[in-house]
Amino acid sequence: MTIRIGILGYGNLGRGIEYAIAQNDDMELVGVFTRRNPEDVKTNSNVPVYSASELASMKDKIDVLMLCGGSATDLPEQTPHYAKDFNVVDSFDTHARIPEHFSNVDASAKSGGKIAMISVGWDPGMFSLNRLYANAILRDGNDYTFWGKGVSQGHSDAIRRIPGVKDAKQYTIPVEAALESVRACENPELSTRQKHTRECFVVAEEGADKAKIEQAIKTMPNYFADYDTTVHFISEEELKRDHAGIPHGGFVLRTGRTGKDGEHNHVIEYNLKLDSNPEFTACVLTAYARAAYRMNQRGLSGCKTVFDVAPADLSPLSPEEMRAHLL
Repeated sequence: MTIRIGILGYGNLGRGIEYAIAQNDDMELVGVFTRRNPEDVKTNSNVPVYSASELASMKDKIDVLMLCGGSATDLPEQTPHYAKDFNVVDSFDTHARIPEHFSNVDASAKSGGKIAMISVGWDPGMFSLNRLYANAILRDGNDYTFWGKGVSQGHSDAIRRIPGVKDAKQYTIPVEAALESVRACENPELSTRQKHTRECFVVAEEGADKAKIEQAIKTMPNYFADYDTTVHFISEEELKRDHAGIPHGGFVLRTGRTGKDGEHNHVIEYNLKLDSNPEFTACVLTAYARAAYRMNQRGLSGCKTVFDVAPADLSPLSPEEMRAHLL
């Protein structure tokens, strides 16, 4: 049976989901829904574009609605709102607020008998699963997560808000010595500064005080003040030529000890290297859309996370095919 998908929001993530659906034979894109003027939105697949207000009349035409808004203001409102009428999947990634978001969405989804899959992506998401698996297996051990090398869109935006900055990209980079220490089972206690560095490429407006901009970046609380930060001033042409992509990735590791006296060391490591952060995230959301649909077909409802999904529900393969080729 073909799973009918709707996309709400057509930015980088929405476009990525459109590409991902094309790679899944058991899925069909019904339409893109936008808060903008639908006539101004041009899709890559010529699928119809509707106003978001038209969703209310399409409850019977969409099996899973993919919510592609931002975590700061969009998803806290959108996910509970739409979970009453649709199976939904979101990528809410404000880690500290996930319990609150779960609670708000759970009541809504249960009231409509729907599945709402929240905080799907690679972190939270795939990294979360690997932390859980490794923690369950190596009970006596230590967890470590490193992010990068990759573009942090939130940090890049923070730089662009500084007076005198025309454009900017910021990269988060793991400290190689810290990563190798973990891999060597030295179990270091690492501060924020010891785990990651930040590298900034900034286009300054003509006549702007570059020293003042650099100082504002390096002392910015919650973003750069706790990190060793390097600032490069470059031309607009260089930024477009050398920093147009949105790569990212990272590492999840757990070191553990086994044996009578803990004499044997083990390392579990999962890593990602992504050319396109939003396109990879979209692929994860698309797999979990399949799981949301299947779980709801079995009569389940309420809010779910990646922890609640059986691996088999993610795959388009039959149980026989999985056992023959993947087990």
